[in-house]
Amino acid sequence: MLETLKTLCAASGVSGDEREVREIIRRRAEPFADEISCDALGSLIVTKRGARRPPRKIMLCAHMDEVGVIITHITADGALKFAFSGGVDRRVALGKRVFFGKNRVPGVVGVKPYHMLEGSERDKIPHLDFLHIDIGAASREEAEKLVSLGDTGAFDARGFEFGDGYIKTKAIDDRFGCAVMLKLMEGPLPVDCTFAFTVQEEVGARGAAAAAFAVQPDIALIIEATTAADLPGVQEGKRVCALGGGAVSPFMDGGAIYDRALWLLIKELAERGGVPWQTKTYISGGTDAQAVQRAGRGARVAALAAPVRNLHSPACVAKISDMDAVLTLARAFLAEMAEYRG
Repeated sequence: MLETLKTLCAASGVSGDEREVREIIRRRAEPFADEISCDALGSLIVTKRGARRPPRKIMLCAHMDEVGVIITHITADGALKFAFSGGVDRRVALGKRVFFGKNRVPGVVGVKPYHMLEGSERDKIPHLDFLHIDIGAASREEAEKLVSLGDTGAFDARGFEFGDGYIKTKAIDDRFGCAVMLKLMEGPLPVDCTFAFTVQEEVGARGAAAAAFAVQPDIALIIEATTAADLPGVQEGKRVCALGGGAVSPFMDGGAIYDRALWLLIKELAERGGVPWQTKTYISGGTDAQAVQRAGRGARVAALAAPVRNLHSPACVAKISDMDAVLTLARAFLAEMAEYRG
């Protein structure tokens, strides 16, 4: 699964332009799928038959898109003005490399030099209006040969493994969930299952709403990456979750209250199987669950996530053992669905 994750994270797929990631997933899923379709928004819906048809229709869901930038204006001297696509802290973008399009046009997020700052400017995070992207163009005409308004840019994808089983890369949110679902469909499944690889989660869970409306699941398991704030100086109750603590199964976040019975089932499966798990100790964030549970006639939702430091940045950090725990629990969850009537 780790090599699949690295491949997916290296691809560009900013919200609204997930084509590159979608094609990688499609190619990897085709040998194992019984049916593949792409809906009008661009979400990839993959169906695979399992050993049994479960009492309730099951869907697994992970989003393909990542946060990034989108070009809004090109100045006369060839600099790019931009907006963020998805929730990006301006601090993490300063000085970072970004790449545009299939030709990987490189650029650097620039800001007013420190020695030119005056007074209180030194203590403030620069407003987006004062940022630009330099692609090495000397004029608007030169820049327009390389990029266009509306083009999306992804952060530098270079990643590496380090320390005691850690990995750093961009877009673990939520290429990790996509990697888990691909790994699950590679082998035999205990139940029929639909896998929804959704678009535009980072800008409002838009793809999940359409996908869930089409699939009409009774039960949906969201596979995600979630914020870990286990950092020096952060109070214990606000750390949300911690790397090395195992899979995260939240009972609530900023967009959904998860089905209580399914949450307790995941807890039971983890304890029964000796799989490390944790829940979130701070209510924050949101997932595709907020859209899935409200679509059509509604669905019962649960979630499994890998804890990730520096989420929505070019330097996401996760622990491989936590990712393995999510995969193990997702398998156990599907096996339980063969007979589940709760």
